Amino acid sequence: MPSLADLQAGVRRAVTLGDPGAVRSLLVGGMDPVKRLAIHRRHHEASLVTAIREKFPATAWLVGADRVADAARAYVRTHPPQRPCIAEYGEDFPAFLADVERGLELPYLQSFAELEWHVAQVSVAVDCTPVTWVEIVQLGTDALLNARVALQPGLRYLHAAWTIDRLMTTYLAGVVPDEFVLTNVDTYIEVRGARGALRIESVGSATFVFRSALVGGRPLGEAGETALSGDPTFDAGKALLDLVAGGLVAGVHEKDV
Repeated sequence: MPSLADLQAGVRRAVTLGDPGAVRSLLVGGMDPVKRLAIHRRHHEASLVTAIREKFPATAWLVGADRVADAARAYVRTHPPQRPCIAEYGEDFPAFLADVERGLELPYLQSFAELEWHVAQVSVAVDCTPVTWVEIVQLGTDALLNARVALQPGLRYLHAAWTIDRLMTTYLAGVVPDEFVLTNVDTYIEVRGARGALRIESVGSATFVFRSALVGGRPLGEAGETALSGDPTFDAGKALLDLVAGGLVAGVHEKDV
């Protein structure tokens, strides 16, 4: 009798890959229990494909629903969920889709799908109580420079080589323009969402670097220095003030905490 871990691994392989070899002798029920197990595999695959399709409607609008569905079926066969939450499934689908659809010659496809992934994630976020400027000042300069500034959970940042933010807002607005020109230019995108509200806008490169560094857990001083190295005119103090004024700072944690 296999161990529980081996049994679970065998069932997982049978359901995700269609290989019941490790558990074939343990299957019972009906004339052909392997075929009965195949029913579960089909349901498993169908539910994951549906989850992917529901996460990327804008991408389907861009390249066609059938292309996304076909890519989703291939994706779920080779990328089974690694976490129990289905809402977290599909983060690397944009890269997979772009690789599958190289023949479409859409260099912005992966970035656009990644932007849609971020939109879906932040649209269900719930804001934390924002930190006030008084609370910031009370830390003192030295402590503040070494502190980690947590931004609101509904913030995401994406650097793209195309103006995909304009394309996404066009889709979300339900507008069908007679002509749409997608410009090949570095675009630094901030996606902000909370309780269903959504805002997508481009920000300056230094602001993008600063805020992305904070999201990545870098101390405030390091984040400011990184942004300043790319733009000598960057003002870290003003950048922090703008974050606080916008209610985007969710917490400040001193280094030794």
